[in-house]
Amino acid sequence: MRHDKAAMVIDLARGMAASAEGLTINEMASQMGVGRRTAERMRDAVLMLFPQAEEISDPPSKRWRIRGGLSSFEQAPTATEMLELSKAAASLTASGDPSRAAELQGLERKIKAAMRSTTLNRMAPDLEALVRAETIAVQAGPRPGADETVLATIRGAVLAEAPLHFIYSRPGAEARTRIVTPCGLMFGRANYLVAHVPEADRIQTFRLDRMSSVSAGAGMARPPAEFDLPAFASQSFGIYQDQIEDVVLRIAPEAADEARGWRWHPTQALENQDDGSVLVRFRASGMRELAWHLFSWSGQAQIIQPERLKDVMAEELEKARATIAG
Repeated sequence: MRHDKAAMVIDLARGMAASAEGLTINEMASQMGVGRRTAERMRDAVLMLFPQAEEISDPPSKRWRIRGGLSSFEQAPTATEMLELSKAAASLTASGDPSRAAELQGLERKIKAAMRSTTLNRMAPDLEALVRAETIAVQAGPRPGADETVLATIRGAVLAEAPLHFIYSRPGAEARTRIVTPCGLMFGRANYLVAHVPEADRIQTFRLDRMSSVSAGAGMARPPAEFDLPAFASQSFGIYQDQIEDVVLRIAPEAADEARGWRWHPTQALENQDDGSVLVRFRASGMRELAWHLFSWSGQAQIIQPERLKDVMAEELEKARATIAG
């Protein structure tokens, strides 16, 4: 068996050991990026190499898992894997989110503590060299920070399906006590609680840095059955959720190549034009955040629709002019 095939078999074994319920053949194929027949051959190789693997009946299919985990030999991380973990923690620290960075740093320490000293010593020089050769470019923007106690309380309420109580304060508005059903968390330029508000019967977002006196309440509070957090998050261009609109932008020929390589939105579609420009189409909310982004294209992005985005862009330009005039 070639080395790359052997590595794939070990990787599949890790997946089988990491799954409490086991993997079906289709899930193996999806995880490894191969066809079903190849996945079956890889499964057979795993069963031969790891006799502790077991088959589980789950009609109409079958699952396979490895109970008890794998040995440190099969689980030893690579220098680049440890580097990415270290960089992820450094990125969170640089962006002002030390509590989440501490979680990754704790995981890094646990992984190193579980490694054989010979493996750790062999990896150390390469890891040190890579850490010196790579860094995080910190960009201007809000510091999203999330209090460790607040995060723990929200996560506990989500797991317990309990209502969440907190005081919410916004600039220019009176602080209010809110009781909501927590649906999840969104992390980005700012960190948000996503929750169902019973009195309004709708999903809303709440910035974590504006929440205080956070506690889980008594009773049950389950999110709406049809709610899907990734789908909700993908509706907006940024974080802010409002009316969803059809967006069409024309990117000038000189910036078309960059636009084709840009991830605008999960629903995006690109259309090349005869003059070398490209039309970008997607459906999203958050027109103000989109307008802010379009400033970075230095006049090379023309708004075709919607009209509201044009109005928001004009409003932001007027604010900018007023600042300069002042």
